[in-house]
Amino acid sequence: MKLRRDDTVLVRRGKDRGKTGKILRVMPRANKVVVAGVNMVKKHTKPTPKTPHGGIVSFEAPLAAANVALVCPHCGKPTRVGKQVTKDGIVRICKRPGCGAAVSSPKTK
Repeated sequence: MKLRRDDTVLVRRGKDRGKTGKILRVMPRANKVVVAGVNMVKKHTKPTPKTPHGGIVSFEAPLAAANVALVCPHCGKPTRVGKQVTKDGIVRICKRPGCGAAVSSPKTK
């Protein structure tokens, strides 16, 4: 998976299309991501010793990773992510024509 925690992404499909946010959690096995403030759902909870009154709790539900696009920090537009091997290690790059900037710091093997 080419997305990482703290990446800024744009939601491409679904009820929150057009919203941007930071990735809070990445689930590579399920191919899903949790984005801050996006795909909010409500859950009804029963009273427990921890929450004596119960109630309705809002939280971010996971989104399919295919439904989000990384926002390039250099050009500020949604982009696909490529990888490039440099002498320092592997770097993620912006695939948008004309940009090609590094999206993250090098990751060594």
